[in-house]
Amino acid sequence: MRAPQRSAEARAPRPANLLVHGDAKDLGAFVAAGSADLAYLDPPFKVEKAFGARLTRGASRARGPIAYDDTWPSLEAYLAWLEERLAVVREALSPRGTMWLHLDQRAVHEAKGVCDRVFGARRFRGEVVWVPGNGSKSKTGPGMSHQTLLLYARGPDPIWNGKDPSLRAPFAATSLDFHFKSVDADGRRYRDRVVGDKTYRYYADEGRALGSVWTDCPSMAANTPLRAETTGYPTQKPLKLLDRIVRATSDIGSLVVDPFCGSGTTLVAAAAIDRRFAGCDVGELAIQTSQRRLDAGGIAYRARRATP
Repeated sequence: MRAPQRSAEARAPRPANLLVHGDAKDLGAFVAAGSADLAYLDPPFKVEKAFGARLTRGASRARGPIAYDDTWPSLEAYLAWLEERLAVVREALSPRGTMWLHLDQRAVHEAKGVCDRVFGARRFRGEVVWVPGNGSKSKTGPGMSHQTLLLYARGPDPIWNGKDPSLRAPFAATSLDFHFKSVDADGRRYRDRVVGDKTYRYYADEGRALGSVWTDCPSMAANTPLRAETTGYPTQKPLKLLDRIVRATSDIGSLVVDPFCGSGTTLVAAAAIDRRFAGCDVGELAIQTSQRRLDAGGIAYRARRATP
């Protein structure tokens, strides 16, 4: 008996990338368990308002179409909604995978407790304080001028490319002059530090580690109509920020997932440096925005829709 012939469409090679119109809790239907090395989550922050979009240059977000509604019956309802989706993301991560959860002061402290339950407190890898640089105002205390990214690992040995240039900054001139006086056989300046019975070597040309406070990825690059990067999506994050995250915790060929992909920044960042991606969003406007951006960049992907 002859095997059934596959259609030309079935025989044709398919791009590895996915853009799914659906809820983040449906991610498991499209991403195999244990397959993703990185998950970046930029969910609603519990701001308690609806966010409009700027579809044309010079238009007002306040008068634009609603991108998504960030209002909740209670904090408990929000955390329960988030926990269900965090559990799905954890299952998608590989043994060396890392999740970045991007929030702000409204819910990040409570969300950390949820992450501890889902991943285990021992899998907490730290946090990054991101300073968007767009100012702050408050009548009751210090204006909040930062957002927080919580990092959790699926296993004990997550990918961390700490020497990638995107995670380094030049040493100060005074430090170079005072500390880096030795030169190796290749002509590279270095300094050795002895701690206990171990010697650590630092090279001048590698720069210093950025640490946990990032001030050099201004949101203005993504949120002003004067910049080519902007899409008009209300909570778009700058490409530089996502490029750094992708480089830090994934490798060439890794699968990167973004269950709240919004304007598609994570997907663009991943594709640009030879990673695969699976993006998901429940919002129609988010999917349309991501599609336009991917198409404009000539990035191949499959568009899918989750079953209601």
